[in-house]
Amino acid sequence: MPEPAISLADLLGRAWQIHQSGNVDAAMQMYRGVLRQVPRSAEAWVYLGIGHFDQRDFDDSVTAYRKAITLKPEFPIAWNNLGNSLRMLGDIEQADSCFAKALEQQPEYLSAIKNRGTLWVWSGEIQRGLAWYEKGLQIDPQNAELHRNLGVIRLLLGDFEQGFPEYRWRWRMPGVARPSAVNQWASSGQHVPVWSGQDLNGKTITLYPEQGLGDAIQFLRVAMACRHEGARVTVVCDPGFTSLFSTFAEVDNWIADGVTTNIPATDFQASFLEVLDVWYEHRHSLWTHFGNGAGYLSAHAQHVDYWGRYLDRHLARSPSQLRVGLNWQGNPEHHADVYRSIPLSQLQPIATHDQIDAVSLQFGDGRDQLDDVTFAGSIMRLPQDLDRDGKFVDTAAIVENLDVVVTSDTSLAHLAGSLGKRVHLMLGRIPDWRWRTEGDNTVWYPSMQLHRQRDFGDWSSVMNSIVTALRLELQSKQTTAQPGDSR
Repeated sequence: MPEPAISLADLLGRAWQIHQSGNVDAAMQMYRGVLRQVPRSAEAWVYLGIGHFDQRDFDDSVTAYRKAITLKPEFPIAWNNLGNSLRMLGDIEQADSCFAKALEQQPEYLSAIKNRGTLWVWSGEIQRGLAWYEKGLQIDPQNAELHRNLGVIRLLLGDFEQGFPEYRWRWRMPGVARPSAVNQWASSGQHVPVWSGQDLNGKTITLYPEQGLGDAIQFLRVAMACRHEGARVTVVCDPGFTSLFSTFAEVDNWIADGVTTNIPATDFQASFLEVLDVWYEHRHSLWTHFGNGAGYLSAHAQHVDYWGRYLDRHLARSPSQLRVGLNWQGNPEHHADVYRSIPLSQLQPIATHDQIDAVSLQFGDGRDQLDDVTFAGSIMRLPQDLDRDGKFVDTAAIVENLDVVVTSDTSLAHLAGSLGKRVHLMLGRIPDWRWRTEGDNTVWYPSMQLHRQRDFGDWSSVMNSIVTALRLELQSKQTTAQPGDSR
């Protein structure tokens, strides 16, 4: 007997399952196959648009969604998705119009309400965005993502009293999990409570980061705070960080994340951010152990020596030259990358300055931009196979041999700050919560200066501010340099 025909809905459903498994390319082939057979399927055009969006191809996602809407004007999902793609392209007014159209067709469409809030938050109209998040919670009071979003914005505004409680909802969201060591305690019958302010004197607490590499570096100092309270401290970290983090003396024991055997017993557990949360709730202070001193991590001496000699061979040895490390691109998969990464072309005033030796600290994503700019010859490229002895091991040593680091909001900013290096951090119109919304310095890193974008998408004012700061540093270096000085 012939096999029964597969319906359009079934084909798209199978493709969507493949899409959700992470194989976007294969799903895209299936969507295109459907459209070759049924070119007027508005649903297939929406799926294709989602695929383009997930591949960060926002222009083509807009085209696909517009095609779907042409075929089916009453299609709130397509309008919502079109708004989200336009948001990523910086077309704020058109994006808002799309969200309004989606809500006109489906008034309690929660995704459109959430996206509309995010649109206005990221474009700088924070209170307008908060109002949409609040509207979403009127529809779904238990929505963890909306509560989390409110928490992040409250923290950004410095309202820790409301921000931390709202931010605790993140633990109810899919994909937010504690490390395998925690599961190992549970599976062996051990109940290890999350620390909530109990006396730590004479106790053991196991700490761990929640998010990316930058967070692990930034909040490692939480261990110091717990040690000063009399605790023994164990830290769970990415295995690659063991070498770099070994220079931090405030930890008694390290566990490589993923290890499930020989996990030491502990009295309490908590993420770094949970400790900050509890610290503020009980003491209304976060800063006791932050901002004290120039840095808290160190590069290994043998690596510093090696890279110092390497740079001397390739760069000018004049004491009047300023050695500046440049980083412009973060992880393109990060949800806010479009707001925080900077085209390399914007850094031309630094790279081509006749008294600056520019060194690329861009590895992986974004490095290809060096092939596209006319001033690439002004930027020294380092070998690509760095950090074979552990995450940031070579990079930290290179940073130690530079005068200044100019960087977008990536893990490199935290690395340079943790080393006590002078850092100029380029921030988008609405930055991550830790940088707040005002000010040119930060309690997290005393050696860091913040340069803020005034208008969405315009990096020129940021670059002007940094060039001015670098001129002052050049003047200072030239004033203090003595005849015969060398690196």
